[in-house]
Amino acid sequence: MSESVAAAVAEGFEGLYGAAPHGVWAAPGRVNLIGEYTDFNEGFVMPLALPHTAVAAVSRREDGVLRLHSADIDGPIVELRVDELEPGTDTGWAAYPAGVVWVLRGAGHAVTGADIHLASTVPTGAGLSSSAALEVVTALALNDLFELGLSRPELAKLAQRAENDFVGVPCGVMDQTASACATEGHALHLDCRDLSIRQVPFDLAAQGLQLLVVDSRVKHALGDGAYAERREGCETGARTLGVSHLRDIAYEELPAALAKLDDERVRRYVRHVVSDDHRVDQVIALLDAGDVRAIGPVLTEGHASLRDDLRISCPELDLAVDTANAAGALGARMTGGGFGGSAIVLVETTDADTVTKSVLEAFATAGYTAPRVFPAVPSAGARRLR
Repeated sequence: MSESVAAAVAEGFEGLYGAAPHGVWAAPGRVNLIGEYTDFNEGFVMPLALPHTAVAAVSRREDGVLRLHSADIDGPIVELRVDELEPGTDTGWAAYPAGVVWVLRGAGHAVTGADIHLASTVPTGAGLSSSAALEVVTALALNDLFELGLSRPELAKLAQRAENDFVGVPCGVMDQTASACATEGHALHLDCRDLSIRQVPFDLAAQGLQLLVVDSRVKHALGDGAYAERREGCETGARTLGVSHLRDIAYEELPAALAKLDDERVRRYVRHVVSDDHRVDQVIALLDAGDVRAIGPVLTEGHASLRDDLRISCPELDLAVDTANAAGALGARMTGGGFGGSAIVLVETTDADTVTKSVLEAFATAGYTAPRVFPAVPSAGARRLR
């Protein structure tokens, strides 16, 4: 993160609010290596932070006023009162930072207002957690300015609650934890039951590898009910199987568990979640053994599960994965909440250009909007810039 970015956002703040900010913070988006729709099932996930960040210049206020502005969206300053915040107050981008203020106050923290100016390089609608980056950067800034003393995992949980209860998206805690807690050069192995974290070395460049992100530019909106429907199906499966969460079904027990489920839809969802938890275990074992290339087929297997069992892929993502693999990639899968968004592709660095060109040509031939392709470099989590 260059000092020039922090300076530009601070300068924008001063132009809006007439004084220098009390500080500038950044929080990254994330891409998930493996473990999809497992987090709300108290399972395992393995995200990494991206170099793309939401940056916030923030000053503390004592008068109960919350002023919000985004450099990325045309529009005036959004002005709210902290004691009048409630779910549904704002349904646009401002709901994410406003929701964090609401959650902090609801948890008993005396947040008395703030001026916030935001700018983000995290692509929106790409499944890279632009919303979590907004939430986490706001939470970290307010934690510092109001001296709340909250840990990074606590900030992630509060940010998740903002998205669940204020914005209305029933997401798990992975995105916010990755944004708050990731470290450079590592993937983050998160146990979504006890929130324990392990930083797993993931230095692709040293291995002659790259992880490409293919942003299909197909926008998704997880508030439209499809995500919630799958969550409900997973919860139905857990109840039917007599466990609190699908995490409690061992992979070896999966055939027996599926035989107890009459609903074909629920059976598919259960099969995906239990097998994807197993895939996280497989990837961890391979990375611990230093065999990074061998995770490629596990990624591809994960895509088939997301496509066929969870049914959250789309033609563009399937084309990206199939084309990349045919062009020599080590493995590929869609990533994130689905219904658009991005795919990830593990490639030899020497093959990156060839694979990228093949994907771009396939999209052009199919008449799709050209995707955006860039390397996912495992980057640092949320931090104060100045």
